[in-house]
Amino acid sequence: MNTTDENLYPIGDVAHRTGLSVSAIRFYADEGIVAPTDVTASGHRLYGLQAIAELDFIRTLRELGTGLEQIRQVLTGESTLRQLLADHLDVVERQERDLRLRRSVLRALVGQEDPAERIDLMTQLVTMPDGERERLIADFWREVSAGLPAGVADRMRRVRPRLPGDPTAAQLEAWITLAELLEDAEFRSACRSYLVETYATGPGAVVSGPQVQSFIASAGEDVMPKLIAAHASGLVPDDPHVRELAARFVQQCAEALGVRPDDGLWERIASGFPHVGRVLHEALHHPDYEATHGRYLSLVATINGEAAPDAELEAASSPDAGPAGEAILDNLGPWLSEAVLAAKPERSRAG
Repeated sequence: MNTTDENLYPIGDVAHRTGLSVSAIRFYADEGIVAPTDVTASGHRLYGLQAIAELDFIRTLRELGTGLEQIRQVLTGESTLRQLLADHLDVVERQERDLRLRRSVLRALVGQEDPAERIDLMTQLVTMPDGERERLIADFWREVSAGLPAGVADRMRRVRPRLPGDPTAAQLEAWITLAELLEDAEFRSACRSYLVETYATGPGAVVSGPQVQSFIASAGEDVMPKLIAAHASGLVPDDPHVRELAARFVQQCAEALGVRPDDGLWERIASGFPHVGRVLHEALHHPDYEATHGRYLSLVATINGEAAPDAELEAASSPDAGPAGEAILDNLGPWLSEAVLAAKPERSRAG
C-alpha cells in the first residue's frame, strides 16, 4: 500500500479524467507502459497524479496515431518526444499527400465520360512512389538519349516532371498521358530517331559540339541579349556600340567553329539572320518535333505548372507577334544582319 501523502485515484476516476476506457488503462498497465501507483489489498488499482499525466499523454499520442512501442520508448527515455513528433509528422504528411492525390484522381474520374476505362490506370500511376516515377523517367532517357552528345543528353535529362502533391485535373491528366507515352515503345523509338537526327548527325552534330555549345552559352548570356536590348532601345545598326557588339559576336562564332573571321564568315552570318524567325517557327511546328520531344516538353510543363517550354520562342517567331502583324524576329533579324555588315572591317568591305 502507498505510504505517502500523494492523492490516489481508483481506475474509474482515472478513466473519467483522461478520457481513456478502463480496459485501456488496464491494458497499458499489463503491457508495462504505465503501472498503477499502488494496488489495494483487494487488488484494486490506484493511480497518482504522475501516472494520470502519463496516461493523458498516451491518449494524446494515440489520437495522433502513435504506436505503442514508440510510446514506450518515449516514456522510458529511449527516444525523445521531439523525435517522436518529427517521425509522426513525416507519416502524417505522407498520408496527407496520398489523400490529396486520391482526391485529384476522383475529381478527374468524375469529369470523364467513361471513368471505368481508366480508373485502374489512373490510380496505379498517381499513387506510384516517387522512386518508381524517377525510374520510369530515367529508363526513358537512358534509351532515348543513347548516341547523343553528352552535353545535349544531360540538358534533356534535367527537364523532368514533378507532380505536385495537390495536382489540378489538367496536371493529373498530363501525368497520365506522359506516363503512358514513356512506356510506349513506338514513342520511345520516334523520340530517339528525332533527337539523333537533330543533334547527332549532319550540321546538328557540329552545333551540339562542346565548342559551339560553349559559344551559344556565352553569347546567350552576354552578347546577344545586349544586341537585342540595343535593338529594342531604337539604336541603329551602325551605332558604334552596336558595331562593337556585332564584331564580338562574329569573333566568338569564328572561335567556336575553329575558323578565321574572314569575309565569307561575316557574309554567312549576315545572310542568315533575316531567316531566323522563319526557320525557328518551322522548327517549332515541325510534325516530328511536335509528336516527340515537343510533346514531352509540353506535358512536363503542364505537370510542373510552368509556361509552355517554347512560349517565348513561339511568341518571337509567330507571324502575328509584332505590332504590324510580323514576327518579332522578322524585324530583329534584318537589323542584326545590318549590324554585322556595319561592323565588318573596312578592309573586308572594300574587298
